[in-house]
Amino acid sequence: MKRRFAALAAVAAAGTLLLTACGGGASGSEQSSGAATAKSAADLGGMDKLVDAAKKEGALNVIALPHDWANYGEILDAFKKKYGLKVNEANPEGASQDEINAVKQLKGQDRAPDVVDLGSAFALSAASDGLLAPYKVATFDDIPAGQKADDGSWFFDYGGFISIGYDASKVTNPPKTLADLKKPEYKGKVALNGDPTKAGAAFAGVYAAALANGGSFADIKPGVQFFADLKKSGNFIPVQSSAATIESGQTPITLDWDYLQAGYAAKLKGKVDWKVAVPSDGVYSNFYAQGISKTAPHPAAARLWEEFLYSDEGQNLFLKGLSRPARLPKMEAAGTADKTALAALPKVEGDVKFPTDAQVNDAKKVLADEWAKALG
Repeated sequence: MKRRFAALAAVAAAGTLLLTACGGGASGSEQSSGAATAKSAADLGGMDKLVDAAKKEGALNVIALPHDWANYGEILDAFKKKYGLKVNEANPEGASQDEINAVKQLKGQDRAPDVVDLGSAFALSAASDGLLAPYKVATFDDIPAGQKADDGSWFFDYGGFISIGYDASKVTNPPKTLADLKKPEYKGKVALNGDPTKAGAAFAGVYAAALANGGSFADIKPGVQFFADLKKSGNFIPVQSSAATIESGQTPITLDWDYLQAGYAAKLKGKVDWKVAVPSDGVYSNFYAQGISKTAPHPAAARLWEEFLYSDEGQNLFLKGLSRPARLPKMEAAGTADKTALAALPKVEGDVKFPTDAQVNDAKKVLADEWAKALG
């Protein structure tokens, strides 16, 4: 699946969670117009008023949310059931740039995105370009510092680790490190989840390879060279990995987010014996970020969506999808995290490393220049 550029990370132990409400406020058309500039539910008179305003709008437009990505299918169903809103889903396999393009190109149209779920580099650029509306969910203070914009124009929602997934029936000597992927026995077997110049999981895979091969967050080139070498040896194949390519046998080894790999294992149970391991030589974690379009056609529904995602219910649904929600540490401390889902998270060993905003942006630029030259 083609998906967004990865977020920055500050998941040192792993995420956070909670939810509140208020009272009083405007109604009717006043609610709708007021929602477009509301910076919190309190600005509309509290959660009940926000729900009323969203129901008057009647719909929510989302984009680039695959149902098998971080449990978005169940999350969307739960939101629709809870509030009775119609949810219009556009371009589920889209990348972060597709989301930003849609916000710009469809501005003023009823089908424009209300909300976006972006990799950090794209969230930062979208905020810088004035595309995102500042808004603080009721649980905003639970989101760790460094994982949100001070004004609420973006905030991390879920994250994970780059991992190696493999079909145990086809790969009898499984790779445990990125270095292992160079072994001749893996010829024609190794794939990424998309084009790293456009897709977050693939970008993160190259970053992890850089860390494992003498590079750093300030130097992604060793990661590019790693995949150039894999291509030259015939190990790396230009096939975008997905549940379908795993099931068909096209991609018996993949580099992807651990929550997606674990999701593939669950989805393909009984068909493919899919195993997941986080490589010890390239431990790399990232988050994605939520944002509300400043020109959202359904501004109240957009804000209600964010309140839902950052409630205990929404964050536990991300956790159920085997990703690490931004509020997880607070939820663990409060005893509100789903213990079964928590126990199912892929295990991580080794030092967790995180890039800065500037490093992510610089790496993105370098990758855009180097990837085609090295692997084109």
